[in-house]
Amino acid sequence: MMQTDVKANSLAASGSVFGDRTRVRGMIIEPGASAGSVVLKNGGSGGTTVMTINTLAGGETFNASIPGEGVLFTTDVYATLTNAKVTVFYG
Repeated sequence: MMQTDVKANSLAASGSVFGDRTRVRGMIIEPGASAGSVVLKNGGSGGTTVMTINTLAGGETFNASIPGEGVLFTTDVYATLTNAKVTVFYG
């Protein structure tokens, strides 16, 4: 099993999490005042959706745990945020 350092990037608006191949290990998601979502894509803003997590209106901040070795993103990780903030752990 290969070990890598785990890094984090926090976003309050849609944008790049990391610009190269990596594995997403987990997230902390802060919902907004209205229902929303965090969508992680491989290949930039127009790329392939790999994971979507929907949030409740006015919900509490929560952890999204990803088991095992995490989810592989082969080119990059891009987050599309709708009424949410996110911290993504990757490596």
